[in-house]
Formats: sequence, C-alpha cells, structure tokens
Amino acid sequence: MVFRGVMFLSLIWFLAAPIELVADAPPARPNVLLIMSDDLNTALSGFGHPQCKTPNLDRLARRGVSFHRMYCQFPVCGASRSSMMNGLYPYSTGDLKNTTIFRKYRPDAVTLPQLFLNNGYYVARVGKIYHMGIPQEVINGTAIADDPKSWGEVYNIQCGEQNLPGKKIQHSPGWESSQTFQRVEATDGDLAMADGLAATKTIELMEEHRDEPFFIACGFVRPHVPLVAPEGYFRMYPEQEMILPQVPADDLEDVGQATKAYKTNESLKITTEQMPGILSAYYGCVSHMDFQVGRLLDALEELDLKQKTLVVFTSDHGYHLGEHHKWQKQHLFEETARVPFIFSAPWLDKVHGKSTQHMCELVDLYPTVSSLCNLNPPEYLQGQSMVPILKDVETNLWKKDTVFTVSTREGASLRNGKYRYTEWARGAKGVELYDLENDPGEFSNVADQTEYRSIRDDLADQMKKKRRSAASALKSK
Repeated sequence: MVFRGVMFLSLIWFLAAPIELVADAPPARPNVLLIMSDDLNTALSGFGHPQCKTPNLDRLARRGVSFHRMYCQFPVCGASRSSMMNGLYPYSTGDLKNTTIFRKYRPDAVTLPQLFLNNGYYVARVGKIYHMGIPQEVINGTAIADDPKSWGEVYNIQCGEQNLPGKKIQHSPGWESSQTFQRVEATDGDLAMADGLAATKTIELMEEHRDEPFFIACGFVRPHVPLVAPEGYFRMYPEQEMILPQVPADDLEDVGQATKAYKTNESLKITTEQMPGILSAYYGCVSHMDFQVGRLLDALEELDLKQKTLVVFTSDHGYHLGEHHKWQKQHLFEETARVPFIFSAPWLDKVHGKSTQHMCELVDLYPTVSSLCNLNPPEYLQGQSMVPILKDVETNLWKKDTVFTVSTREGASLRNGKYRYTEWARGAKGVELYDLENDPGEFSNVADQTEYRSIRDDLADQMKKKRRSAASALKSK
C-alpha cells in the first residue's frame, strides 16, 4: 500500500527538515499553483491545532506566510469560490447560493485564471475549483457549475467515493442527507482516491508545461463528506483520544431563530457518543489531503520549478465540528468564516516561516496574485493586494481592519479585531454581537446589553455602508 511507507518517510522528512532560507530575484512571469481544499477549517498543525497533523502544509508555511486571520466571504462552496475567483463580494457577483452561475449576472467578468489566460499563460483546472456537487459529481466525473471562460483546459476527476471498497461507518445515522458523516476506510491507496488522482494529474501538467508560464488550479475534495481516505489515516486519530469542543449547554439560547436550530446536534441527531468518530474521520481526511499537497511540493522541486512558482493554499470556507452545538457550514461564527491560508512567493524570503495577524479576506487573493505576476486586473475588483504583508508581516501599510461574510440564511457578519456583529434578515430575525477580547469563543451575545449599545449602533452603521459597497460592482457594471 502506498500509504504506510511514503507517509512514514514524509513524517521523517518533516521532523528533520531545516528552515528554507534562500531565494532568487523574482521571475518576470512567475508560475502559479493554486491549491484548494474543500470544507477545511483551520485544523492544521501549523495553525495551532492540537491534534490534526499536516506536515506538508507546515512545510509550505516554512517557505511562505501563514495568514491566521483570513476570512471567506460566504460559508458555502459555490458562492465562496466564485467570490474569490472574481475578487468581488457575493453581492457583486450575484452568486448567493451553491448553484448560482455568476455569469448570469456578470457575463463579461474577467476571473483570476482568465486574466492569466488572456496574458498568454497555460491555464488549467484539475478537480474542484468552482462549485461541484460532492460526492455525486466526482462519481460522475462532471463539473456542471464550472466556468469555461476561466480555463484553457479542464480535467474532471472521476472516482468511486463512498462506493470504494473498504470498511464503512455511518457516524450520523439519524440524519438522512448526502452530507452525512459517512466514513470509508478505503483498502486502496492514496493514488486511487479522488485527491490522489487530482495530484497525479496536476503533476503531469506541471511537467508537460514546465517550459512555459502556467497557472494551474488543483482542487481537492477532502475533507468534504463522505469522509473517504486510505484506512491508515484513520488509525492516526484513535476515537478515544479525540478532544471534543467545550460548549456551554445554553450556548444557543441568546441567538435568533434564523440560526438557532440550523444544523445542530439536535436537528442532525448527532449524539455525544458519535462525535469522536466524526472528528477522527475528518482529521484523517485532512491528513490524506495534506499528503497530496506534499506530492505537489515534491514535484515542484524535482521539476526545478520551485523558485519560479507562486504557491497558494486555502479552503473555500471553514467548518463546524460541534462548536456552538453546530455542524458543517452556512453559519456565521469564527469556525466557519475563518479559513486556512498560506502564500508562498519563493523570492520574498525575508518573511518565510512567518505568520501574520492582519485581517484579510479571500477577495484579496486576486489583486495579490495579479500584482506579483505583473498583470493588470480589472479596475472593479473589491479586494486589496496583500503584497505589503508578503514583504513585511507586521507592516503598517495594510489598512483593512474589518472583514465581511454573508450567508444563504439571510445573514451578514462584520468582524474586526475586537467584535463580531451579525444581522439576520437585516436584524429582523436576530442580531448578534460578540466581544471577542473577553469572549473569544463567541458564547455570549451582548447585542442587547446596555453597555454595548454604542458599539452595536456603530457596527450597525458600518454594516449598512458595507452592504452598499459590497454590491457596488454589480450595480455599476
């Protein structure tokens, strides 16, 4: 089996690897390798997670910058991905659902990969970048909601997913849905899995196009359910050792009805006894995905592409694993809005291995990558270039101090360094305010407390302005 030997050697390399120090002058036309995970929260060892092991992403972080306050614009796959690829807030893409095609509202948009295509790059997609229905579209080998204008070539991955041979465990038997927490301990190895196939194809394309500038987007589907991985990864996380989130029993008593009962332990019929199995399976899939990242990094070195390739790793949104008695996505708490984000520019070596606490958003990716590759993006972009941070993680040139996330459940949330302010249906279905300095777990909604009245009013005013500006590109197109 591929897993045992290769994974063991990978871990040995990780423990012994030195900090990478050397970088050359920036190439005139850098390559871009965009790596996306699916439904991944910040369960990375390099982001401080106490249990989940991600040695290869930690390795990438050592040759780049880790953004510890990066936020998505929409905690659901389709809307988040089109927002990121367009450099626009969802109100301006018109994509406010999983199944919306943004071209209906912005037919003339120039997406991030399309900009590279228009400038003579080889541009390809492998796997899931825009929305795909998982697991069915992996089983079928389709990508119905893809954006053809974004790519020169596309490669859909086809794999059996939950139908692969192996031991199967249903960790949420009381919940009938395609999103149930089904574990599949596959007897096949890494290279037969969906993400293994995606990594293999990406490596083939990098080798084939190594002598020309390329933009290749590799979309992994793990740890999205079903939780499928080679069996050895699950043994890394014994259920009896899993650390469950500590949540007050009455945590949801002070939130509005719009979110109170949505995807909770009770509504999904997930018991405390089932939770360790879910965490074990999720972390196992994260480690499986991380191993594929390692294969891509190895290929960059073997093909002598490392020094001229920008590498970006992120997820489309975060994910609840029992925090606030909630699961999965669409919520507007820290666990779903915050995403892992690592940016590696080999020639910006002074910041290698460092992290930043600056508030950033996924809409900032587009202007950043285009700037580093000396391309001129559309003027309507709503993100900001993070290049100042990539040169100095503590720079005072970065002025963004508030991030904005919206949800399909009529929710909108502003977060700054001290507070999170959330409205449901513009306040008609609930308002939430969390004092993050005194309540980092967002357990106590202080929106109705007298001493927070002025703060609430100020953030409500900021919310109105942000809603208008976030929709400005759609209205002015």
